[in-house]
Amino acid sequence: MELSSRPPGGSFEKDQGKWHGTGKKRKKKKKKKKKKAKTDTNKTREEIVAFCPRESGAGRFWAETGQEDFIAPELSKLRTLICTENGGLASSPECACGRSHFTCAVSALGECTCIPAQWQCDGDNDCGDHSDEDGCMLPTCSPLDFHCDNGKCIRRSWVCDGDNDCEDDSDEQDCPPRECEEDEFPCQNGYCIRSLWHCDGDNDCGDNSDEQCDMRKCSDKEFRCSDGSCIAEHWYCDGDTDCKDGSDEESCPSAVPAPPCNLEEFQCAYGRCILDIYHCDGDDDCGDWSDESDCSSHQPCRSGEFMCDSGLCINAGWRCDGDADCDDQSDERNCTTSMCTAEQFRCRSGRCVRLSWRCDGEDDCADNSDEENCENTGSPQCASDQFLCWNGRCIGQRKLCNGVNDCGDNSDESPQQNCRPRTGEENCNVNNGGCAQKCQMVRGAVQCTCHTGYRLTEDGHMCQDVNECAEEGYCSQGCTNSEGAFQCWCEAGYELRPDRRSCKALGPEPVLLFANRIDIRQVLPHRSEYTLLLNNLENAIALDFHHRRELVFWSDVTLDRILRANLNGSNVEEVVSTGLESPGSIIMRYFNERDHLKSEITIYWTDWGNTPRIEASSMDGSGRRIIADTHLFWPNGLTIDYAGHRMYWVDAKHHVIERANLDGSHRKAVISQGLPHPFAITVFEDSLYWTDWHTKSINSANKFTGKNQEIIRNKLHFPMDIHTLHPQRQPAGKNRCGNNNGGCTHLCLPSGQNYTCACPTGFRKISSHACAQSLDKFLLFARRMDIRRISFDTEDLSDDVIPLADVRSAVALDWDSRDDHVYWTDVSSDTISRAKWDGTGQEVVVDTSLESPAGLAIDWVTNKLYWTDAGTDRIEVANTDGSMRTVLIWENLDRPRDIVVEPMGGYMYWTDWGASPKIERAGMDASSRQVIISSNLTWPNGLAIDYGSQRLYWADAGMKTIEFAGLDGSKRKVLIGSQLPHPFGLTLYGERIYWTDWQTKSIQSADRLTGLDRETLQENLENLMDIHVFHRRRPPVSTPCARENGGCSHLCLRSPNPNGFSCTCPTGINLMPDGKTCSPGMNSFLIFARRIDIRMVSLDIPYFADVVVPINITMKNTIAIGVDPQEGKVYWSDSTLHSISRANLDGSQHEDIITTGLQTTDGLAVDAIGRKVYWTDTGTNRIEVGNLDGSMRKVLVWENLDSPRAIVLYHEMGFMYWTDWGENAKLERSGMDGSDRTVLISNNLGWPNGLTVDKASSQLLWADAHTERIEAADLNGGSRHTLVSPVQHPYGLTLLDSYIYWTDWQTRSIHRADKGTGSNVILVRSNLPGLMDIQAVDRAQPLGFNKCGSRNGGCSHLCLPRPSGFSCACPTGIQLKGDGKTCDPSPETYLLFSSRGSIRRISLDTSDHTDVHIPVPELNNVISLDYDSVDGKVYYTDVFLDVIRRADLNGSNMETVIGRGLKTTDGLAVDWVARNLYWTDTGRNTIEASRLDGSCRKVLINNSLDEPRAIAVFPRKGYLFWTDWGHIAKIERANLDGSERKVLINTDLGWPNGLTLDYDTRRIYWVDAHLDRIESADLNGKLRQVLLSHVSHPFALTQQDRWIYWTDWQTKSIQRVDKYSGRNKETVLANVEGLMDIIVVSPQRQTGTNACGVNNGGCTHLCFARASDFVCACPDEPDGRPCSLVPGVVPPAPRATSISERSPVLPNTLPTTLHSSTTRTRTSLEEVEGRCSEKDAQLGLCAHSNEAVPAAPGEGLHVSYVIGGLLSILLILVVIAALMLYRHKKSKLTDPGMGNLTYSNPSYRTSTQEVKIEAIPKPAMYNQLCYKKEGGPDHNYTKEKIKIVEGICLLSGDDAEWDDLKQLRSSRGGLLRDHVCMKTDTVSIQASSGSLDDTETEQLLQEEQSECSSVHTAATPERRGSLPDTGWKHERKLSSESQV
Repeated sequence: MELSSRPPGGSFEKDQGKWHGTGKKRKKKKKKKKKKAKTDTNKTREEIVAFCPRESGAGRFWAETGQEDFIAPELSKLRTLICTENGGLASSPECACGRSHFTCAVSALGECTCIPAQWQCDGDNDCGDHSDEDGCMLPTCSPLDFHCDNGKCIRRSWVCDGDNDCEDDSDEQDCPPRECEEDEFPCQNGYCIRSLWHCDGDNDCGDNSDEQCDMRKCSDKEFRCSDGSCIAEHWYCDGDTDCKDGSDEESCPSAVPAPPCNLEEFQCAYGRCILDIYHCDGDDDCGDWSDESDCSSHQPCRSGEFMCDSGLCINAGWRCDGDADCDDQSDERNCTTSMCTAEQFRCRSGRCVRLSWRCDGEDDCADNSDEENCENTGSPQCASDQFLCWNGRCIGQRKLCNGVNDCGDNSDESPQQNCRPRTGEENCNVNNGGCAQKCQMVRGAVQCTCHTGYRLTEDGHMCQDVNECAEEGYCSQGCTNSEGAFQCWCEAGYELRPDRRSCKALGPEPVLLFANRIDIRQVLPHRSEYTLLLNNLENAIALDFHHRRELVFWSDVTLDRILRANLNGSNVEEVVSTGLESPGSIIMRYFNERDHLKSEITIYWTDWGNTPRIEASSMDGSGRRIIADTHLFWPNGLTIDYAGHRMYWVDAKHHVIERANLDGSHRKAVISQGLPHPFAITVFEDSLYWTDWHTKSINSANKFTGKNQEIIRNKLHFPMDIHTLHPQRQPAGKNRCGNNNGGCTHLCLPSGQNYTCACPTGFRKISSHACAQSLDKFLLFARRMDIRRISFDTEDLSDDVIPLADVRSAVALDWDSRDDHVYWTDVSSDTISRAKWDGTGQEVVVDTSLESPAGLAIDWVTNKLYWTDAGTDRIEVANTDGSMRTVLIWENLDRPRDIVVEPMGGYMYWTDWGASPKIERAGMDASSRQVIISSNLTWPNGLAIDYGSQRLYWADAGMKTIEFAGLDGSKRKVLIGSQLPHPFGLTLYGERIYWTDWQTKSIQSADRLTGLDRETLQENLENLMDIHVFHRRRPPVSTPCARENGGCSHLCLRSPNPNGFSCTCPTGINLMPDGKTCSPGMNSFLIFARRIDIRMVSLDIPYFADVVVPINITMKNTIAIGVDPQEGKVYWSDSTLHSISRANLDGSQHEDIITTGLQTTDGLAVDAIGRKVYWTDTGTNRIEVGNLDGSMRKVLVWENLDSPRAIVLYHEMGFMYWTDWGENAKLERSGMDGSDRTVLISNNLGWPNGLTVDKASSQLLWADAHTERIEAADLNGGSRHTLVSPVQHPYGLTLLDSYIYWTDWQTRSIHRADKGTGSNVILVRSNLPGLMDIQAVDRAQPLGFNKCGSRNGGCSHLCLPRPSGFSCACPTGIQLKGDGKTCDPSPETYLLFSSRGSIRRISLDTSDHTDVHIPVPELNNVISLDYDSVDGKVYYTDVFLDVIRRADLNGSNMETVIGRGLKTTDGLAVDWVARNLYWTDTGRNTIEASRLDGSCRKVLINNSLDEPRAIAVFPRKGYLFWTDWGHIAKIERANLDGSERKVLINTDLGWPNGLTLDYDTRRIYWVDAHLDRIESADLNGKLRQVLLSHVSHPFALTQQDRWIYWTDWQTKSIQRVDKYSGRNKETVLANVEGLMDIIVVSPQRQTGTNACGVNNGGCTHLCFARASDFVCACPDEPDGRPCSLVPGVVPPAPRATSISERSPVLPNTLPTTLHSSTTRTRTSLEEVEGRCSEKDAQLGLCAHSNEAVPAAPGEGLHVSYVIGGLLSILLILVVIAALMLYRHKKSKLTDPGMGNLTYSNPSYRTSTQEVKIEAIPKPAMYNQLCYKKEGGPDHNYTKEKIKIVEGICLLSGDDAEWDDLKQLRSSRGGLLRDHVCMKTDTVSIQASSGSLDDTETEQLLQEEQSECSSVHTAATPERRGSLPDTGWKHERKLSSESQV
């Protein structure tokens, strides 16, 4: 600091650096610190309280007014206002002082201060808050200063500079507006800010004028809250309040119950589903602790922790401390007195607070008990411009040394102060009164003051510089102090705001990214923008982001994973999936010091364990240091202010937010009140943001003061971690490791100013930059949820998790160093798995028939895997890959546990901790079994063998010992007998023995010989299980099994017998007498379905063991099962995959035989004699049959079936039997061909499930799950009796020999009983969830005689047995011929329909109406269909793939016809005559055509289409029909080339979906899904009638004979109705999802021909038939072939020309000769082609390739006739042509705007909506009789015109035309000029620009049954800008888009 030495009266100029972006000195009111300010007011409060009456007597109020005492009576008014009845303080916020006193403003705590009245407006801050000086106009400013409205003096040069120097903005009032730059936004207060800051949610102007913005529009996928904010649409009415105002949860429908969770999930209280294994695991996985409530036993908390009733674990020291730390407050229940520590003070309420908070002036206890009985030990903190008296009072600085005892104790005057003696002659005019800067006279005395930026020193004369930079928060980031001035500056990436003090980050608007447990959301802190980033998460806690790569990372403590995704929410993937238990958060800091400091990288973290602290280190772990370790209890969130070089953290226990420098210095509490449970925190610019568990909110406050607190969002689900998403939160730093990873082979970690190469945990470092590539030896141990290793290659004994997936409960371990495999068992998933020691190559080797695999051992000599199963009580063996599995020991085992092998001697050893604990051994082939230890055992767990000393070690958790003995059990000895609470796993390596202990949660070791030298390797490890040491020095052993597998066909096992080995077979297969070879398979066995697999239980061996049939597919829901013993195949149905499949009994040769038309195939039976498969389908209610390969499928029974289930066959009798468990349960029988159906039993049945036939005793047996009985009857249903009762829930039933076997859903078991009596019930196999059907098979039994004989009974297709013999049958839908033997190849008439994923057929030749799938591959979303009867192909559109395809009706030869340029192809039609394909595209609003092979593609119509859908063709008449269900629904018609377009129906339409033609009655039919009806009209849209009303939602329809068929979306059915009467409505097929198009295939459907039917009409590309002629057309895209518009002529290929040869100017019009509208009889090649010279062709003057020339019928068909006709009428043509040419030229000169007629697709110009129609002449028909037509100038209908119309009507014979004729109006008009040529059977009208009005022309062109008329029109000049009218109507319809 420097004292001012300026001469009196000198001036001080404003810092010139202001214009360079610097700040300036300001005299600023300093706010009191919170606690000290409270102490000040407490003094006043104590004085006031002292005056209030207490228990007795009156007090005295002390105050100083000059030299007087102001006694109590004078304060009576004040007393009545501030004293309460009981002597306390009133809560009124108003205060009043007595006479001659001024009342200061009420403090924030409601406290009052009184000062003498004469102190008001004296320029001194006596109140401490300037309230005594506010509004005073004191003449204290020098002439060079500006006097602010609040009395403050500032330099006059600071006025109107844009800065609020007065602090009341009075220096910036009435200022001329400042002009902002082009890239700046002008604020209303005169400031200029960056344009980018406008409407960014931040108040940059200071007056919020930059944020007066229009409200953002919500997108279609968002919901707008009442406050204008937008949230995700699916958050509306989801039970969570997402809008700030709660409007998203208002007016919601009644709550819908949450969908139930599946069997493997637990449902939280609010409906969310979590995995069931997380229920009662001690973790709050639901987020509301509902998964931890009502738990019988909680997982215990760690030592030093207290478990809340909710399951939450908290610090034990927080129990009964007066603070509710448990969410349920259970830590404060049943407390006597609070147990506060020595560093805490106990409040009256029992709460514990910091001892340092005692008597600090702040009510921390909330009952003020920490502020009671406090001595006034400290002086209050006065304001910066006040003087602190000795008695603690604060007075204004100017009152110092003024000769008045203002303090009351004279401490402000001499001799206490070094005051200059007053001479009485002092005057400011003399030497400036001795003042250094400003002087004023106050009450006759000199009073010195200072300029802004200075303060008066203690001598009262000199001025000292004020260091604003010393005041925290004065500048947002950087501050530089100078004499009388200061300058704020910002770090890189920030910019000063207009206030010149705060900094704004450059870049995008900041976003708060926070985890909400079940989702991750983002919110804009300055506005109400709230969006979802990721949802459907399990338990997201911590998160962070990578801004440059646009990634977000988060940890999930339920899944124990770290995951990441793109910042748009896409591409979710796991980053770390192993070795995590409760992943929290860390923060990485890139610290770039300015100028003199080099960059360093530091990592900071919080630790809330037993010794809470905050630590830091370099990123290689070096330089670890404690940042803070005092007054910390629960430090949760941590964040770094990179620009401010500070850290902030929250302490949930102390309810405080603190900050400190990055080295821990200058620690300070920012917020210490109103923080119930802060969790995470982030900082950005000058604000802190934090989440709070208790309030479920995100809050913000100023980072310097803690003021301006605001709730950003509340009512959140469970806010967890929070970060500010902005590039400045991740400032760039130098990568010390460079681009080559620093040359390190593995890890490169920054360290200080350099970097360090590091190795993964456990790997040796072989050089400064390189690590070993593998581990040689390590300790391997299981921890249920993971498997870990501790390397013995390094001194660091840290454990490292092996990265394995889906480890749920690992127990037993072993290893094989030969292939680096680690093996483990999982008792939750009941599997045995293996992987490389580094986690790669993970695979499951055994996953079936395991219940509790507790022990595991590897025979490294023969590569065998041994294990014990405490659930099945077995010991089994298999190859190390799980193959050739067999049971070794299954008797006299009771909870076998650990197992070890000793290949040298050929023995295996195991522990058994059942009712009689023991340790046994046997040969590794199960021979020579014996008990070696059976006494003094309780829970024998781990086993280990010392191969050197031939000792067996074991650990006993009950005896709490580790013992050893010889391998034969002799010489038993206790090795360790103390301090072993619960040993479990055990292993040996070198001279040490290692074990795991459940209770101490540790891994320990000792000397293996003495048990001494014990040490702990790891501790605090939960769920420790097995332990092994992986090494590479196992002793080699020679064995005969190494040579050709010992001669064994399957398993070669070590044995203690003299041979050293023995051969064994897989489970269920017997060893043959040679002792080496196994039988080829099981002979007698049970085979059953278990939903996800098929298993077999051999009946050839003395024990029941199920073996999975190893079929290499994924089964979903296997239900029914059958066996073909002849070929050794198993058949099964899967109701989820909707298939019937088969495979060999060894799992090979799997194939799906039926994949279509199945829903729920509950029953299946194989006729092994007749080589057929039968099945029932309870979804379709059918019984069907087919060959064993699925071919020749036929429906046998389809009527009166409710829910057919089990089915059995009796081939010899010709009968099939089935159960039906529908509403009227019954048991039925019929012939195997479906004949002679009869009900056998229909009473006293509930759910008849299983069914079997006992052929030996002629009995029928069934199982009923409802009556819980197994019953029997004879084959006719008589002699009914009960066999077994009760049975809980039987399902499958089968019989073999003298036993019945059944599956039971309830017991999850297979049972057996005597078939005759039902007695001797035994359990075959248990613990088999998902049991379904079962069959018993004996492959040795003969099959029997085939009724159909060897030649299939002479049948061409199916031969089916029946009681009287057999019958021939045909596949579904095909009729049997009259010979009774032969079938037609296919149905004659049938329906084809699509159902999105399938195309099906329903025969109309048979009565069953069963749908048969067309096996077309790759169907995704099929919409429309059509059929080509010529080639026998079905055409279809797939809108998922956007393609049009075709295939044969057997599904073969599928090919894509149109594969590009499609969007939504709703309609499809085949022109079977011209071989063209038509389709509508509602996505592109076009109608297109091509050849049937997809070539020659051309757009026909692309205007005035809104939503075109169905399309149909009438080739004989040349018509094209389509529906449009757009804004203005309509049905239209055009010629097949798209010309002569006409609207047929446009009134009373909703959604016209389907369209079909009745070619016989010449009518169109359509369905309307909006009006729910089916209608029809004639081909002109007349004679409209409603056929059927009240149709649910029809989509497509078709017609055949007297029936109309349609598909219905709502009823999911195909229905039909009589097309004449609309009656006899019936359902053809029901319960079909996704029904779409439907068509009829019939010989009578696609008939007739036209001019294009032969030789494509002579056209080179496209031939389009029209009403009376046809046209040739070219594709839109040339295909390389010359295209001709003239039939029968193929032009030569055009000569290639270079660009230089072409004229640069192309004329806009065609040659005059091509514009003629003269009617000609024939246009020859010479006339059309010859007139186009080579030069004209080069100039583009010839006809374009996409134009078409109309041709008369027969043209191109017979060239000789054409030439002859030309020669015969040549003279007539010349005359007529000359005449017409003359008239045409004359009319052109009269009307240059005349249109020209041609075949062209009319199209609207985008800008003008004009109709663009071009014209070329049309050849006239021969033998025409021409009449001249006269017309008047009024354009009205003349008499002769009416006659022409009458003639057309007479020719048609249609009375409807007369009705239309009556509606003719005189106003509709145009002249019929030129010629009207009439023929006896055809009418052709050629019109030019002055022709009839369009509606009149269309009336003349009505097409009738005689196919007699053809019209070609041109647009009139008066109507060039509108769409022509289409049809007769009373009122003119708005016909163009612009008119609409």
